Amino acid sequence: MDDDLFRGEGEDEGDTRRPDPEDLDPDRISLRPVAEDHVGDLRWIHARPGVVRFWDEPGDDFPWDEPESTRLTIIVDGQIGGMIQYWEEDEPKYRHAGIDLFIDPSLHNKGIGTRAVREVARYLFEARGHHRLEIDPAVDNHPAIRVYEKVGFKPVGITRRSERDPDGKGWHDSLLMDMLSTEFNPGEED
Repeated sequence: MDDDLFRGEGEDEGDTRRPDPEDLDPDRISLRPVAEDHVGDLRWIHARPGVVRFWDEPGDDFPWDEPESTRLTIIVDGQIGGMIQYWEEDEPKYRHAGIDLFIDPSLHNKGIGTRAVREVARYLFEARGHHRLEIDPAVDNHPAIRVYEKVGFKPVGITRRSERDPDGKGWHDSLLMDMLSTEFNPGEED
């Protein structure tokens, strides 16, 4: 797993070692607005095979490439562990919000994604006044689907061939999921 300990070429020239994921306390997470000093780690995580499979290669302007989304860095025990974003549809007739995220694959299965999604969903329901949220993982992204279900998202249906494959040669299906504010599971069990 030595390749997991080094940033890619051209990344931040500082300390190139990432902490051992086993040394991090997954219960200590916080969300912070993406900042310049997060970019190197976020780009490195985004380029990991377990992330790029669903998010494609990061563009040169990542993480500043979607100004319509609010992006937050997921901090795990003081270290950058991923990113979560949300967007809002403010047209009153269709008002709702959407969420998406990625977590460093070495931190999967520790409840980090569930806690991050839960925190953003709580914010969107309570502070922003949304009544409905949606998310659309690839149909074969079973770990992500389990995370979303734990928080209260329910399958709506399959959107067929709705997203390009990472190689750009084909299409794959997504699972449209949504959650009403009355379905939100604020519990802490993962």
